[in-house]
This record gives sequence, structure tokens and C-alpha cells, in this order.
Amino acid sequence: MDAVISLPRRTVWDMNGYQWAVLFAAWLGWGFDLFDGQLFNYVAPNCVPTLLGLPLGSPEAKAATLQWTGILTSVLLVGWAIGGVFFGKVADRLGRTKTLLLTMLLYSFGTAACALAPNIWFLLFFRAASSLGIGGEWAAGAAMVAEVLPEKRRVAAGAILFTASPIGGFLATYITFQVTSVYFTDPSVSWRYVFLFGMLPAAVALFIRLFIKEPERWKRIGEHQAVKIRELFSPQYLRVTISGLSMAVIALIIYWSCGAFAPVIAKGLAAQEAARTGLDAASSELMGQQWIKIATNSINVGGVIGALLVIPLAKIFSRRNTFLIYLIGIAVSLIASFGFGLEPQTRLYFYFLIGLTSIGIFAIFPFYIPELFPTRIRCTGAGFTYNVGRLLASGGPFLVGSIAANGTNALESASRVMFWLAAIAILGIVMLPWIVETKGRELVD
Repeated sequence: MDAVISLPRRTVWDMNGYQWAVLFAAWLGWGFDLFDGQLFNYVAPNCVPTLLGLPLGSPEAKAATLQWTGILTSVLLVGWAIGGVFFGKVADRLGRTKTLLLTMLLYSFGTAACALAPNIWFLLFFRAASSLGIGGEWAAGAAMVAEVLPEKRRVAAGAILFTASPIGGFLATYITFQVTSVYFTDPSVSWRYVFLFGMLPAAVALFIRLFIKEPERWKRIGEHQAVKIRELFSPQYLRVTISGLSMAVIALIIYWSCGAFAPVIAKGLAAQEAARTGLDAASSELMGQQWIKIATNSINVGGVIGALLVIPLAKIFSRRNTFLIYLIGIAVSLIASFGFGLEPQTRLYFYFLIGLTSIGIFAIFPFYIPELFPTRIRCTGAGFTYNVGRLLASGGPFLVGSIAANGTNALESASRVMFWLAAIAILGIVMLPWIVETKGRELVD
């Protein structure tokens, strides 16, 4: 009998078709979790006043929007943290793929349910339910990619994985603009149709169910016993837990404080310009939606580029110095955007710099945090450090919204608070000497 010659499978970038499918599945899951998470921010100027019974565009509506945007964003982050910790443990016990499927279905249905909210309290409840799934998706997706892809592609794959977030933001921007400005122009109801698009990730969950299996690395560790959170604070893991947690808190406070209020600030700038030029209410509303689109597209374009820049930077520099570069960039971009008397439209485009740095820094986490923990406890460690960071960061948007809402000029107050967020980035720089360096470290089983 002739010997069977085994030919090597064709690969692209040293990854076979299945490995690309895993990366694509995690990429879609990650992009849609930000898509679902951001939809409220884009419709908040119309959604909040409608549910509170306030006239759209009134000073009371603007102040309430700022305050409730802060409250609901903080609720999102708290739920995100709880879901991340809980589903991180689930992923270590039951598997990465099963957890990814469950979490995507949860945040799909939770977001779509927001369309049915009869008042602000139901909206808060549905938003909280959705946030549990959004938080749980991150740890399962990041661990799955790190464990399936080749070691030498882990950094690049992690950075590519995070480009899904600004792409999800682009999709949220596009759908919001099309729904609210083209198909359903009544601002008191159009936001409900926007939330219905939160069901899109359910289709991706079906793809994951059909084609993606559990990582072999996870299967090899044998019996999957429940991991205790307290293990993360044992002498063996305490330093790496604090390292991942501290950087996550800094990045999350800055991003969610900036991202949550970008549409509100953009619409406030448009209203100011419309009043100066004497536009009527309908034209002012249309300008507001267009300026929201400019600001959010600017921040998301910057985010894609910033995420991709992590690939060469992480190869040239240490993990610690890569964090340093982005933290310096965040501080400079916030000071430049909100510390000078820029023209309104110029300020919108300066959101590119904010996205480049405040979104770009997150592309470090998909490969950095999995490097900190062994396979047995990887999702628990990632879920805890990254998502408890959200719990600690949840006060940021609440404080920003409360401070801005209490100002005599809401737009000016919000802009001033954005300027002072640069101090959070500077605090992160001060903490860098205590960050664990993982460059060159292979994943530990």
C-alpha cells in the first residue's frame, strides 16, 4: 500500500481557515457588544426627554439628558462588570464558545427590549439586562482568540480584534442617522426603532453555534472545576490582578466619560450654531444629527487607526511603554480638544485624536490580560480585572453628567469636565512603574 503523503494545510498569515473563523467570530461579537452599548448614547438627546415628558430641545431636557446619560452609562458599566465577572467564571467552567453564545443572545434581546420602554425606569432595567451580556462577552472572546491562534500572532490578532469596537461604533452611527434622519424623522419615536437593531448580534450567535468549537488548550487542562474569585488575590496572582485592574480602570473611566457624552456635546454645539445663524427647530434638529455623525465618525476612525497602531508599537516597545504612549496621547488630545477656544466644527474633528488614543489603548488589553493568567483561571482573571475596572469606572460618567447638568451652561460645563479628564490619564502614567511586564511571555497552561 502506498504511503499517504500529508500535505500542509494552506495558511494565510500563518493561520488556517478555522483560526481565521475564530478570530472573525470573536471580532463580530466584540463589535456588536459596543454597537449595542452605544445605541443609547446616540439617541439619548431625544430618548430621555421623551420618557421623562419634557419638551425636546428645552433647557430642562438638555440638563436631564446630561444627567440621565451619566446615570444610564454608569448602570451599563456596573452591569457590565457584574456580567463580566460572572460569565468569566462560567467560561472557565463550561467553555469559551458556549459563554460567547449565551452572552450575545442576552445583550441582543436586552437592547431590543429598550424599544418597548414606557418610561425611564424600564429603559434602565432593560439597559442593565443587556449590560450583563456585553460584559460577559469580552473575557470569553479574548481568551478564545488567545488560546486558538498561534503565539506569534497573538499581539496582532488582539489588536485586530479590538478594531471591531470602532467598527461597531460606525454601524451604530450609520443606523442611528438613517433611522432618525431618513426613515423615521419624528424624534419622539424614531429612537425606539434604533433600539430594535440591537437584535442583529443574534444572527452572529447562530454562526458561532454552528461553526466554532471549544479551544483545545482549554480542553487539555482536564476537569473544569469552579474557580474561586479569591484565588486572584492569593500571593501567586495578586500582583498581576492589580496590574490588569489598574490599567483597565484608567482606560475605562476616560473612554466611557468621553464616549458617552460625545453625541450630547456635538448636538449642543450644533444647537449653539443653529441659534447663532437663526435656523428653525427642524433645521436645528437635522444639524444636530449631522454633527453627532461627524463627531462619532471622527472618534471611530481614530479608534480604528489607534487600534492598528498597537501592532507595531507593541512589537517595538514593552507593554508598559505602549501604555505610556497612549496615556500621553490621551492627555494631550483632551487638553487640545477642550482647553482652547476652537471653532465648533473644528472641535468635532478633534474627536479623531480622542478616538486615536482613548479607543486605541484598548487594543492592548486583548493580548495583555490573557498573558497575565494561566488557562485554568484565564477567563476568571480577565473577566474580573477588565470588568471590575468598569465597576470602579462607573462613577466617571455619573460624575461628568451630574457636574455638567448643574452648570448654568450645560455645553460649557460638559466641555470643562472633558478637559479635566486629562488628569486621569496623568494618574495612569504615574502608576506605570508598578505594571507587570509580559512582553515575550507565552501563554501558560
